[in-house]
Amino acid sequence: MNPVAFNLFGLPIRWYGILISIGILLGTMIAIKRAGKVGIKEDKILDILLLAIPAAIIGARTYYVIFNWNYYAGDIFKMINMRQGGLAIHGGIIGGVFVSYLLCRYNKISFKKIADICAPSIILGQAIGRWGNFINQEAYGGPTDLPWGIMIDGVKVHPTFLYESFWNFLVFCFLIWFDKYKKFEGELFLLYGALYSFARFFIEGLRTDSLMLGSFRVAQLISLTIFVGAVVLIFIGRRKSEK
Repeated sequence: MNPVAFNLFGLPIRWYGILISIGILLGTMIAIKRAGKVGIKEDKILDILLLAIPAAIIGARTYYVIFNWNYYAGDIFKMINMRQGGLAIHGGIIGGVFVSYLLCRYNKISFKKIADICAPSIILGQAIGRWGNFINQEAYGGPTDLPWGIMIDGVKVHPTFLYESFWNFLVFCFLIWFDKYKKFEGELFLLYGALYSFARFFIEGLRTDSLMLGSFRVAQLISLTIFVGAVVLIFIGRRKSEK
């Protein structure tokens, strides 16, 4: 499939960007609807998202560049050129969460409440965005004989983008359902972190393009840290809610 969807005034518009934009749009619409149910006005959630989303994109790119420094060092144009891909979700989460926290403090809004509102939107956006990797023929795994393998350069490989997209969509459905059963504010966001990280740890082990820190896959280290931290905080939060 051609990575370029169409040309606009001579500028190629790529499917990667279109799919990310769709994910952001749907996620924003869902977050706004969910915010109204807990008494947060539409303009407040929009104020946060209008700054948190660009911060997430900047964070995702910065993270990717840092762990590919040998390739990007000394070339600012390569660093800012995202048209060929190069976004890391962990960097996006860091950037988006950091800016959201500051904005919540400034607007005197519960950050935990906002995090719970946005958790399903984040994972849905990730599920949609992974299909951009498929179109770009990137983020795939090693060779496989499984019937659902995809052909890349004449080799049948694991469609890791599909594994993650499918899992993320299941997590989205689960979070929407579980919302009415949560015991404390922030639990939904912690569940998002734990469930996504659990699958990402194993899926990352299949990929051939992982960002590396020495001999370790960065995404696996981050996923393991987030998973353990989220599970501990969920356990503590539930114990406190019972008391």
